[in-house]
Amino acid sequence: MTINLDSMTHKELETLLEDVKKAIKSAYQRDRVEARKAAEKAAAQFGFSLDEVSGGTTGKKSTAAKAPAKYANPADLSQTWTGKGRQPNWYREMIAKGVSPDDLLV
Repeated sequence: MTINLDSMTHKELETLLEDVKKAIKSAYQRDRVEARKAAEKAAAQFGFSLDEVSGGTTGKKSTAAKAPAKYANPADLSQTWTGKGRQPNWYREMIAKGVSPDDLLV
């Protein structure tokens, strides 16, 4: 199929562009469905489900809530820490100055 773009008006070109965008989106969705079917089939050949092989993260986003702040920097209350993970610099500096962790509780 050959289309002579030079002979088309800008309105015709815009319509063609929108049609192409819709066709690309549709093809992407079809390909994604086919890829998932192929992946499920491959996992099943080894006796697994796709969720088992992928760790249960098949495109779904985590809905885990962010932990509430436990400590806050008295000099800048926008700086907080949950008490988990690596200690922020402001927290370590305050502790090094002799401030009790209890004094930094929110």
